[in-house]
Amino acid sequence: MAELKEVLVPDIGGDEVQVIELCATVGETLAEDASIVTVESDKATMDIPAPFAGVLKELKVAVGDTVSEGKLIAMMEQAGEAAAPAEAPKAAPAPVAAPAPVAVSTGSQVVDINVPDIGGDTDVPVIEILVKVGDSIAEDAGLVTLETDKATMDVPAPQAGVVKSVELKEGDKVSEGTLVITLEVSGGEAAAPAVESAPVVETAPAAPAVAQVIDINVPDIGGDTDVPVIEILVKAGDSIAEDAGLVTLETDKATMDVPSPKAGVVKSVELKEGDKVSEGTLVITLEVAGEAPAAPVAPAAKAAPVTTPAPAAKPSQPPVPHHPSAKAPVASGKTVHASPAVRRLAREFGVDLTQVTGSGRKGRIVKEDVQAYVKYELSRPKATAASSTGGNAGGLNVIAAPKVDFSKFGEVEEVPLSRIQKISGPNLHRNWVTIPHVTQFDEADITELEAFRKQQNELMAKQKLGVKITPLVFMMKAAAKALRQFPVFNSSLSADGESLVKKKYVHIGIAVDTPNGLVVPVIRDVDKKGVMELSQELTEVSVKARDGKLKAADMQGSCFTISSLGGIGGTAFTPIVNYPDVAILGVSKSEIKPKWNGKEFEPKLMLPLSLSYDHRVIDGAMAARFSVTLSGILSDIRKLVL
Repeated sequence: MAELKEVLVPDIGGDEVQVIELCATVGETLAEDASIVTVESDKATMDIPAPFAGVLKELKVAVGDTVSEGKLIAMMEQAGEAAAPAEAPKAAPAPVAAPAPVAVSTGSQVVDINVPDIGGDTDVPVIEILVKVGDSIAEDAGLVTLETDKATMDVPAPQAGVVKSVELKEGDKVSEGTLVITLEVSGGEAAAPAVESAPVVETAPAAPAVAQVIDINVPDIGGDTDVPVIEILVKAGDSIAEDAGLVTLETDKATMDVPSPKAGVVKSVELKEGDKVSEGTLVITLEVAGEAPAAPVAPAAKAAPVTTPAPAAKPSQPPVPHHPSAKAPVASGKTVHASPAVRRLAREFGVDLTQVTGSGRKGRIVKEDVQAYVKYELSRPKATAASSTGGNAGGLNVIAAPKVDFSKFGEVEEVPLSRIQKISGPNLHRNWVTIPHVTQFDEADITELEAFRKQQNELMAKQKLGVKITPLVFMMKAAAKALRQFPVFNSSLSADGESLVKKKYVHIGIAVDTPNGLVVPVIRDVDKKGVMELSQELTEVSVKARDGKLKAADMQGSCFTISSLGGIGGTAFTPIVNYPDVAILGVSKSEIKPKWNGKEFEPKLMLPLSLSYDHRVIDGAMAARFSVTLSGILSDIRKLVL
């Protein structure tokens, strides 16, 4: 019968700490040493790990609670027969304790500030420098931020003073006693008493590690077989961290990275893009440091005697009240890398750090990222009364579609969407609901253009050049000419929506219908290429698209898009703007129409044009001028040489 066991807060240096994050959810199966909660003191952030493998049955704490050594935080179910008592929970690294200040005589004096006791860890990386030369700092102010495997901690200043020099930089490795800064302090004999640090467990000297080469294979991928490799993320000679991605696989339902189970140096890569793999396929060979013999384990601390539980403490209030229109906080599972000072700042402003993009080294969130996030959120348009109470006015709070059992009405067949449909569908939906579309309809007289095109194709057929000019090539050249005359159409909104990015190049995307769905390859520098060169390039890219051989780079960088349905039919349609473009041209089937020339009606070949544009960037008058200009160029292609 499975056994239910208590998980208590281990030795954390005698401090009371606050729970700032729940790292696991009830019902989750945890490995030994997997993080359950993250706690934070004034000087360190640390994870409290699971002391054994098992299933998390109950969480006894919530975000904001204050805990200390011996506090019950969770109940876990350990499978198997009753065995020897579980080992005491492994202690997370103790908070950084400041060293005793050196007694200073009257007058200012420069003292060295070294790394204090950090729980016996060595070669701990410096991930952030918090001060600079000339800063006046208070006692206990953070100097640098260190990161061990289980905790992020600040090294504090034991005294107030002025920073004279900073002896470390980001990426340096430090141990206890490493010089951090030199500090000019005022005189006086009254030095603060030494801070008693947490007891350190003595360990035997580590035996030297021996490098060994191991095979890294594809892990369990849900039973899928012959899964294609779509990207290789490492190369021979790379130094990689544990859990770093090695290759990217793509099944029918998901794209996933194969992670490295250990840190080391890549000796060889055994796969290439396009290979098919299954569970157990060799991915790379990895050189890792051999494990040294285990050090003697200190005797487990004696558990505190069981006493009558005290009344539950009133949960602490969050620093920012929960707004009724906001969703309840949910553990995202996303790992957030930030120093304790940044986490405190985020809590003060009620910022969910999982929503903040880090600009620091390896995506670390720094103070400026939190400030920028708050500034951006404050600048966003405020919700209307209707949206804040669950209405649809301006808030896009669309109700969920009802589930319908279609088989009740007759025979049905369920066909999975193609990979392209799965990717393009959400993108098209995003573009439709986030871009205010307006469509300008027009038509162009292409009678002379078609006569010229057919004449040139006959000449090239006689010369056996193997090239055929399509109407689409002339539309591309006309669009490029119009984009040069109206630069606002050749732009994109910046990510913050505060400015326009005007492009000095003209790359045009062409929507191509393929058996697997619609793709948009990009033809580059259309304004600099001739009709013959564009015809040949358009033919080649269309073949690649239909054969499914387009690369991601082939479909990036467009300034404007053309979607032509002329070969199929129809009179007009409303194309969806292809973000980050601000406009798209839809072309329908040309038709002979009678046009009045002032004396009589003449038959003219008219081409319907549908210009959709982003109304945030382009107004109606500008769109009409662009459409008229484009129509005029198509009606008289001599304007292309002007």
